[in-house]
Amino acid sequence: MKFTRRHFLKTAAVAVGLPTFIPASALGRDGTVAPSNRIVLGAIGIGPRGREDLKAFLGQPDVQFVMIADVQETRREVVRVMVNRQYNNQDCLKTRDMYEVLGRPDIDAVLIATGDRWHALASMIAAKAGKDIYCEKPCSMTIRESQELADTINRYGRVFQAGTQRRNVDNFKFAAGLARSGKLGKIHTVHAGILTLQESHLWLPAEPEPTRDVVDWDRWLGPAPWRPFNKDYINGRWRGYFDFHGGAALPEWGAHTVDLCQWAASADGTTPVEFEAEGQTIHSRYANGVKLTMRLSGFKGEGNWVVPGTCPVRFEGDEGWVEAADTGKVAVSSPKLLEGGAPNPMAGTDPTKHVRDFLDCVKSRAKPAANADVTRRGHIVSHAASIGWRLGRKVQFDPVTESFVNDAEANRMCSRARRASWHA
Repeated sequence: MKFTRRHFLKTAAVAVGLPTFIPASALGRDGTVAPSNRIVLGAIGIGPRGREDLKAFLGQPDVQFVMIADVQETRREVVRVMVNRQYNNQDCLKTRDMYEVLGRPDIDAVLIATGDRWHALASMIAAKAGKDIYCEKPCSMTIRESQELADTINRYGRVFQAGTQRRNVDNFKFAAGLARSGKLGKIHTVHAGILTLQESHLWLPAEPEPTRDVVDWDRWLGPAPWRPFNKDYINGRWRGYFDFHGGAALPEWGAHTVDLCQWAASADGTTPVEFEAEGQTIHSRYANGVKLTMRLSGFKGEGNWVVPGTCPVRFEGDEGWVEAADTGKVAVSSPKLLEGGAPNPMAGTDPTKHVRDFLDCVKSRAKPAANADVTRRGHIVSHAASIGWRLGRKVQFDPVTESFVNDAEANRMCSRARRASWHA
């Protein structure tokens, strides 16, 4: 049908006289957030932990989730259904290619919850694509990746939040606040709970590789060395294998607990200067004399912790001590330290407040609690400690150059080669 200019003007005149219906949600009424104030979110690699993060994001009224990229069809379909149920529509898109998410100009930020091997590389690619990033921990596989990640985030001016959510969990904030306030006296020792130190260089037996639409195995491996497909890898059994789970498994828990010790010791801008392993315990010391001890943690107080629960930390000063763990509880050396009230119990695995901190900083462009610089040094501590454990001897470390002192063997372990087809 052809429309003349006269017909268009007559039709437009009629339309102008008609009342226009605009949904309240489009105007930000009835408790909703107007589209202009919403943060449009995509995700890369969402498994069980990633879905917990995503639930926290979907619970925020100023977030609109639009697309999931995952190399496994079963996982991307679970997320698509989950999001569409939340919004009561069928708008969420899915893809196996993260570049389709990063190429969308309407997406402001991405949630990255892949396996460890992809965290740093995917975050750097996302930063170069102009996206803000919430990335699960550990955010790097090596000391070098920790440096590259922070440098890239700062160079491109992106907001970055590591998934070390305990910086925004009440009992851990309370414990770190006591240590930093001086109420414990001069801090002399901080303790970080860790997992059993172990690693394997073995391969699981080769199995028939699925089609790329079911599992894109090459993308799943990403920057890691090639090895044949085995379904156990994609079902979570990649942990414990050096190529996928670096640092003798120390960064897995250390990303949280060592990070909290750095915070409590007012050491976010530095690292210890020496590391020495004694069985499953790693002793380290800062230049100011404060000691950092990394020791086994677990449920029901294993490892001689006062507070039961995973990811325990303990901060000791000349005049008292405090402990916190994932149960949401704290223990203190004196009831006087709880004057003013103990923190409200909150599971240490709950990312809700951490997600909110990230979203607020996306809007304000401020640095969130677990920003790239904080993450850089906290992760370097875990990686340096694991190198000392693997070498079986004391190592000296320079916090300024972020390298081992007069130790070529240790410095060679600070980086890994990526497969040629996968780079930032």
